[in-house]
Amino acid sequence: MTKKWIVKNGTFAVLEEGRSVLKGYMVVEDDRITYLGEKAPESMEDADTIDGTHLFFMPGLVNTHGHAAMSLLRGYGDDLALQVWLQEKMWPMEAKFTADDVYWGASLSVVEMIKGGTTTFVDMYDHMDQVAKVVQDSGMRGVLTRGVIGLCSAQEQMQKLSDAIAFAKDWHGQAGGRITTMISPHAPYTCPPDFIEKFVQAAHDLDLPIHTHMSETTTEVAQNVEDYGLRPVAHLEKLGVFSRPTLLAHAVHLTDEEIEVLARHQVAVSHNPGSNLKLASGIARVPDLLKAGVTVSLGTDGPASNNNLDMFEEMRLAALIHKGVSGDPTAIPASEALRMGTEYGAKSIFLDQIGKLA
Repeated sequence: MTKKWIVKNGTFAVLEEGRSVLKGYMVVEDDRITYLGEKAPESMEDADTIDGTHLFFMPGLVNTHGHAAMSLLRGYGDDLALQVWLQEKMWPMEAKFTADDVYWGASLSVVEMIKGGTTTFVDMYDHMDQVAKVVQDSGMRGVLTRGVIGLCSAQEQMQKLSDAIAFAKDWHGQAGGRITTMISPHAPYTCPPDFIEKFVQAAHDLDLPIHTHMSETTTEVAQNVEDYGLRPVAHLEKLGVFSRPTLLAHAVHLTDEEIEVLARHQVAVSHNPGSNLKLASGIARVPDLLKAGVTVSLGTDGPASNNNLDMFEEMRLAALIHKGVSGDPTAIPASEALRMGTEYGAKSIFLDQIGKLA
């Protein structure tokens, strides 16, 4: 039997051209909005009614990049540059994590996200079966991927690739469709080129998107040029990464030409302003990306590099820092920041039935 409920006298965030809010009624049947308008719907029988007076209704927030289990490492390494933070603090401690640690760390993060209005999140980590179980039990929507660092033997690389493929196959479409999966080589500076190409092939074989970190720091970009003779965008393009639907985390340090390449391949970017500020990684060229037609969403990154999972804070930072560095108070309007945290988030993770009230 269809479950039906109606919100009356509500104020709804619609972010349509010409208006940001709509005052009126919304009807939900099972998991779909079937009516949204200023006038009362024709039939209000057999429905639970919610009085929306003095309440504001908006889409669930979409956090497009993170590492949920790192809630256990919150505040463990502060006031450090990215590579020092990773190599001296995070990676040694993460190497000690058990599957049980990942389960409880992810659980803590999911509670925090639910309390903060986040209904969908992207997660890249190890022991991802445990994260999937948390998503399954919590009722959240998760876009999950086994992130793989390739700084290891060829045998270990192949085992990690096999694990990533198995996870993607086993969990894609599970939890009533609330779980989808992606393929994730960690970053161009942690995965050799031939290893990344294997991930590209896996993404083609499974018909899944690719998610990776890219151009987070100037050091990373310089290292890519030294090692491979190319900046990260050209490097990933050459390896075929952008032949798949792709979501890049960070993309802080980009040239005009690189922005054009991302726009041409319809590559999406997860902007992580809080994490980028904490680690002094820099400020991404978000207004330029948006003007070029690149889909830019928002992510918190892991709780250890933020130190929270507050998407309202990310929207606020995204709106404010780009005004400050550009001198243009219209650089990222409030409505655009909200779209980045909702509608653009859904688009960047290739989910077309969420992200807005419609």
